[in-house]
Amino acid sequence: MSTLSITNAAVYDGVSDSLADGPVYVADGRIVSVGGPPEPADQVIDARGGTVLPGLIDAHCHAYGISLDMMATESQPLSYVALAAARRLARALARGFTTVRDPAGGDAGLARAIAESLIPSPRYLWTGAAVSQTGGHGDARGPDGETCPCYAHGCEVVDGVDPLRRAVRERFRRGAHAIKIMTSGGVMSLADPIRIPQYSADEIRAVSEEAARRGSYVAAHAYSPEAIRHSIDNGVRSIEHGNLLDAPTAAAMALAGAFLVPTLAAYDAMERRGEKIGMPAVSRQKNREVLESGQHAIELARAAGVSVGFGTDLMGVLEDEQLHGLRLQAEVDGIWTALASATSVNAELIGRPDLGRVAEGCIADLLIVGGNICDDPSVVWSPDGQRTVVQGGRVIGRATAEGR
Repeated sequence: MSTLSITNAAVYDGVSDSLADGPVYVADGRIVSVGGPPEPADQVIDARGGTVLPGLIDAHCHAYGISLDMMATESQPLSYVALAAARRLARALARGFTTVRDPAGGDAGLARAIAESLIPSPRYLWTGAAVSQTGGHGDARGPDGETCPCYAHGCEVVDGVDPLRRAVRERFRRGAHAIKIMTSGGVMSLADPIRIPQYSADEIRAVSEEAARRGSYVAAHAYSPEAIRHSIDNGVRSIEHGNLLDAPTAAAMALAGAFLVPTLAAYDAMERRGEKIGMPAVSRQKNREVLESGQHAIELARAAGVSVGFGTDLMGVLEDEQLHGLRLQAEVDGIWTALASATSVNAELIGRPDLGRVAEGCIADLLIVGGNICDDPSVVWSPDGQRTVVQGGRVIGRATAEGR
């Protein structure tokens, strides 16, 4: 049994609006105690002046999202996509994200490589390729495209109740955590309006029923009130993005027990960097349509009592903006609520109450930052700040936020 003691640091437990005193004592990969006298340990980290947090959870992290060009990603050999994904995952871990949910990608091979420690990675919960209707957000063809949408690294075009049931069953056969479905238009797809709901009620319900039978759930890409209601009324549990949310729809989400996973980092990054990295004009215009409403959607969700998680949705070179999503969410929620979204709330969303908290009995996935977050919250997202990442009680590295 290996032991670890983290001393001389304040502790954010994942749920409180204040810091507690350490130390944190870990044995055999789990937290044994928080506070009290220091315990002798095989390894001691003196984190003097720092803060211990739960390992961060990104509930919308695209490992396979190696490009902002959807067709370019889908047409690459899967072996290449997986190798590029491995580097993206390693960098996320170095930033302090010890768990990620990939809601449009991943497969059994990548998951096995991670489980066998062939690559450094956060805990990896994957959905496999998302499902999209023809001409929906996941259909990578433009209006004049004639290519076959037959690749399915990040998204598969599937129409009809029975084909959708087979697609869902196949994902669970291979070990998927949940199912991702596209139920509204999107920024990066070229042929679909943002607001219009996608898929029929029968199609969405079939996907939700199959997921529920497996003890799992459905996450839906949805922006508009119409698309969000269309999703939750037919069994969807997790609404991704939700930027155009209104108050009545937020109330309906709360009544249904649905989660909102905002992804503010993506829109902010695309607004600032989109033209330089070659985003099509139609995508930049769509992005502006949802950019400013994203933070307001969080306010509406909070007011209605919706559980609000945290995601980033960063594709291609924009992955280095991952931590800035915390800053943007903290601007709306304040630091304590934003950190809870990225830790304990996301842990509830993914069904892992043993993650996302610094508490006795929880898995010792931890992030140690070099400063007191009560005095200076920016130490959590500063790209130059030193940080130590602990996963399952094992110190996996001390690095800057970018892993260099």
